Amino acid sequence: MVLETPTRKRWAQLFSGTPRGARLARLLAARQLELWDWPPSSEAGEAAALVVAELANNAVTHGHVPGRGFRLRLEAEASVSGLLVVSVDDARGERLPEPRVAEGEEAGRGLLLVQALAVAWGWRPRPPSGKTVWAVCAKGGGSSAGRGRGGRSGR
Repeated sequence: MVLETPTRKRWAQLFSGTPRGARLARLLAARQLELWDWPPSSEAGEAAALVVAELANNAVTHGHVPGRGFRLRLEAEASVSGLLVVSVDDARGERLPEPRVAEGEEAGRGLLLVQALAVAWGWRPRPPSGKTVWAVCAKGGGSSAGRGRGGRSGR
């Protein structure tokens, strides 16, 4: 679903909680971002696509409940130097996102990547069960590793 106003553009879609659903989310989001002038060839577009891919993959890997999918939402400011909010709702509220990797582990770096690419990121509970993990990307460049801190936030 796409909703656009003069100052804000919104897109949302429900996906299956499978690796195929995460891949489709990434592809459709990249297409929508390109329509909103966040082309994949730009630094901002590439960063936003990576954030979408990581959050969708985490929803499938860590937030999956059999028979339940995840929802991806994109909200972009309609300005040249606008911000993009990427939000992913999943069904596992008890599995909270943590951007750390155990020594020697090959996996688990996705949220560290989100933290490095986003201006800010966090999560909030989604009653009656589940959570929303969100990240804010800047169109004008300007990711700031360290500024974006995970944790419960009201975004």
